[in-house]
Amino acid sequence: MSLSAPAPVSIGGSEMPAPALLARAASFGLKVAAALSFLAPLATRVTVGYSFFLTGRGKLMNLDTFTDFLNALGVPFAAAQAPFVAGLEFVGGIALVLGLGTRLFGAGLLGTMVVALMTADKESFLKAWLPTGDVGPLDVSPWVFSLLLSWLIFYGPGPVSLDKLLAKRLGIGAASTK
Repeated sequence: MSLSAPAPVSIGGSEMPAPALLARAASFGLKVAAALSFLAPLATRVTVGYSFFLTGRGKLMNLDTFTDFLNALGVPFAAAQAPFVAGLEFVGGIALVLGLGTRLFGAGLLGTMVVALMTADKESFLKAWLPTGDVGPLDVSPWVFSLLLSWLIFYGPGPVSLDKLLAKRLGIGAASTK
C-alpha cells in the first residue's frame, strides 16, 4: 500500500484536495456559530427570566400560602422572607428577560435556588445523584436553574441586552458584559 496525496474532490467544476475542503467547511461552520452565538445567552435569559416572573407572580398573589410553605420548611423569618423572595423572583425575572442587572439579579435568584435545594428539594436532589434511581439531577428544577443562573453570572447577559447597551453608553469595559 502506498501513501499518496488525498484524492481531489470536485466542487462546481473545480477540484480541491479533501483536507482543504474540510478546512473550508470547518471555517464556515465556525463563522456561522460565531454569528449565532448571541442566541445562547438571550434564550437562557428569556427562558429563566420568564419562569421566575411567573413563579414570583404566583407567590405574590398567594403570599399567605407561600409564607405558610416557608414556615413548614423551617425557614427562619418566613413572614419577612416570603415577600422578599416573591418580589425578587417577580422583578428579577423581568430584569433577566430584559438583560438588565443580569449578574446582580442572577446572584440573588441563585441564592433562592440554593435555599430550595437545601430545604424543599433536598431529598429529591440527593436521590437524583444515586445511580439506582430513575431521576437524575436535571430532573430537579432548582438544580437546572442554578446551572443556568451560574452561567449567566459568570459569562454575562450577551450582546442583546440592556446591560450591554448601558455599558456601551456609560463607557464601561466590554469584558464586564460579554
